Amino acid sequence: MLLSSLELIGRLAARMPGPLSFSKLVLIVDDDDGSLELLEFLVKSEGFMAQGAMDGATALDKVKSLKPDLVVLDLMLPRYGGFEVLRRMQQDREASRIPIIVVSGRYTEPMTVEVIKQEPNVKDFFAKPVPQDLFKAALHRILRPS
Repeated sequence: MLLSSLELIGRLAARMPGPLSFSKLVLIVDDDDGSLELLEFLVKSEGFMAQGAMDGATALDKVKSLKPDLVVLDLMLPRYGGFEVLRRMQQDREASRIPIIVVSGRYTEPMTVEVIKQEPNVKDFFAKPVPQDLFKAALHRILRPS
């Protein structure tokens, strides 16, 4: 009997002491392979499940089908940019409840960052390269509130 990687990791984590919990799913939306892989690694290293999407249309499909607990959203994407994905999520009753961490590789004016952070489901904003410790802390703050 062959096990998928996720099943195997889940079984191993169940035997390990500690706070690992694979019950929360993070959808990471980034069209850059390197950024996507790094963010997936960081999410999984903190004990959460991760799925990726490399464009806005796929992201919206996965939001509906997977119902993630958190979306990490790059602003610069093909097939619907990050702002369009954000707008469409806010127009959907279920998707509007999903928290979002926005990431961007382009310089963003501080005033624009503050406006983005005022969106109801945007919980944080990080410029790339994403500061790993702050990103991990944001994951826990959003997914494991005390």
